Amino acid sequence: MSLEAFKTRVLPVKDKLYRFAFKMLGDSEEAHDTVQEVMIKVWNKRDEMAQLENMEAWCMRITRNLSLDKLKSKKRKLTDSLEDSFEISQGEDLTPYRTVEMDDTMKNIGLMIAALPAKQKQIIQLRDVEGYSYKEIGDIMEIDMSQVKVNLFRARQAVKESILNINSYGLQ
Repeated sequence: MSLEAFKTRVLPVKDKLYRFAFKMLGDSEEAHDTVQEVMIKVWNKRDEMAQLENMEAWCMRITRNLSLDKLKSKKRKLTDSLEDSFEISQGEDLTPYRTVEMDDTMKNIGLMIAALPAKQKQIIQLRDVEGYSYKEIGDIMEIDMSQVKVNLFRARQAVKESILNINSYGLQ
């Protein structure tokens, strides 16, 4: 792979790699370091790039593996800041009350996602925040597409049930 091919195929995904690493590590500096390590690994393996079908999925897999290695070595807890991942439109019709309510909802959803098992947390991040297809998520996480769908369904179901429990105010 030439420098130009690297610039056109790999560099455009670095922001996605950073967001994914940041979601897993919870630390901006570590996420930057991880993305830099990914770029170095990809550049060092540039001769093998011709046979790759999906460069982005391969880079995400490397990012995931490096992030997991960092988490294991430091025995840290995963942290999520969900409101950083979503862009909420700040329309003119938002009252201060509505803004606070939306912030609280996003924090609660972040806590609900943080409480999910690691695999479900990663899959919901890749699908609902990053927008990857089921096949790409399967490639990134090295699992079957059916496992992706099952874990995503369970993650969404758990978040939905938690939201319903909060919004029912104990009435059922």
